[in-house]
Amino acid sequence: MQTLIIVSHPTLADSNLQRFLWESLPAEGVTWYHLESVYPDGQVDREAEQQQLLQYDRIIFQFPFYWYSSPALLKQWQDVVLTDDFAYGTDGGRLSGKEFGLVLALGVNEREYQAGGREGFTISELTRPYQALAKKCGMVYLPTLTVSKFDYLNDSKKKELLIAYQQYLTKDNDASLKASENWFKRQLQSLGQVGLSEDDQQLVEYLLAILEDNREQLDDLAWTLAQMEGNQFG
Repeated sequence: MQTLIIVSHPTLADSNLQRFLWESLPAEGVTWYHLESVYPDGQVDREAEQQQLLQYDRIIFQFPFYWYSSPALLKQWQDVVLTDDFAYGTDGGRLSGKEFGLVLALGVNEREYQAGGREGFTISELTRPYQALAKKCGMVYLPTLTVSKFDYLNDSKKKELLIAYQQYLTKDNDASLKASENWFKRQLQSLGQVGLSEDDQQLVEYLLAILEDNREQLDDLAWTLAQMEGNQFG
């Protein structure tokens, strides 16, 4: 799977979160594309952008959630690129079947985004225009990944964010435990191919063995439960 991250941030160099996310990128399969760097004059190249979108399976909009929307250049990009002869319409539909998601940087705690909270509405409610965009283009809308008050996260929370971000970019759109296990297994297997020290290689092999053993135990448990259900209703 190939993932395109369309980043929109007018002051990217000043953002600790965006720097962290950039440093967290997987080694392959992901492209980081900062709109304000590509188009400092704001003149978006429609044809080049449309051709680029066709090369990817998953498209991510990543931006600070300014006034419940994106920075201006990303909105302009949408107006220029997602035309009715390309993204939708009788002669469009070129993005149909691709996956689409949002990575949002929040300046307040996410719990404030609810009825009775300071913001009063949920993230899901406030991102309806992007959900409508995905529906219009025939894309599969992914659950939104939000990051609240990054500068206040401790090291443990940052490690959790790193894993969540990498999974959001590269893991199959499947919430099952098995999909998560398979993702971790692929990461470990790829580590085993990058010239690790002997000790680190042994650690990777040990962790893979644990994953495989746990998977076999879970499969046995699932089979036992299925048998019990069959006996109950049979």
